[in-house]
Amino acid sequence: MQIQNNLTMKVFVFGNQDYAPDSLPLRLLPDLRTTFPHVNFLALDPNENWEVDPDITVIDTVINLDQPRVFESLAVFEQAPRVSMHDFDALTQLKLLAKLGRINSVKILGLPPNMEPALALDWLKQQLG
Repeated sequence: MQIQNNLTMKVFVFGNQDYAPDSLPLRLLPDLRTTFPHVNFLALDPNENWEVDPDITVIDTVINLDQPRVFESLAVFEQAPRVSMHDFDALTQLKLLAKLGRINSVKILGLPPNMEPALALDWLKQQLG
């Protein structure tokens, strides 16, 4: 995906710095911001209100991946059981926004939990560059 006309592109970044298997996207943020100064990388919490465009790009850890992968549909993800609002995750928020018609498409740049940061950064540079 190319940045055109010097417009600022938004990329949502999900993760949990306190849980190592889910922290890679957040650890890559400083390097991504330096490499792509015209991209607005937003580290978001699923329980916040998000300002979304109709078409969004997300960087997130995806459990059970061996290699990084681009996903262009939310339908391929299994929904975790929800018992309380503590179980409200990014996927739930994205599906809700899609159901409300606030987003038309989602591109998820999925990273395996155990991927080497340098390899993940190189792959993301290819996807975003």
